[in-house]
Amino acid sequence: MLQCTSFTELPEMGARVALMGLEDEPGEATEAPELDAFLLCELGEHEEGVEHAAQLPSVSASGGRDLWMFWTDGDGDGDGDGRRKFRFAELLPCPAVIHRLSVKDGDACVLFDRHPAAHSWDVTDPLADLMAERIREEVRRDRGDGGAEGARGGRS
Repeated sequence: MLQCTSFTELPEMGARVALMGLEDEPGEATEAPELDAFLLCELGEHEEGVEHAAQLPSVSASGGRDLWMFWTDGDGDGDGDGRRKFRFAELLPCPAVIHRLSVKDGDACVLFDRHPAAHSWDVTDPLADLMAERIREEVRRDRGDGGAEGARGGRS
């Protein structure tokens, strides 16, 4: 399943207030994490009425919970005002784990508990895949493994 392509600008003040509301571990002070200006929905493709979701980085997650930002695109809620709506929630992580070849080792779903759509291991991000392939090509070129490209370059 492809990743949802919805993205939004982070309402920084709302995010800072939500992050300040997280409880620190006893005797520890938290530093404010660096926040990206834009967030991409981390869910797989989903129905139009389902909220988009992105996890916010937090230095101290209270009680094993993660801070998530949810948003709806304008007019998605039928109120006709056309504005994007945001909300923040501390949620437990999804308990699902997939075991591939080993019963001992597994990949945990990195989304929140009771998330809509597919688990994170079933969601593919074509842009990240493309970027990874470009990086691999650059590494091969830098190592001199250019192969056919290097041969073509010498014939000009």
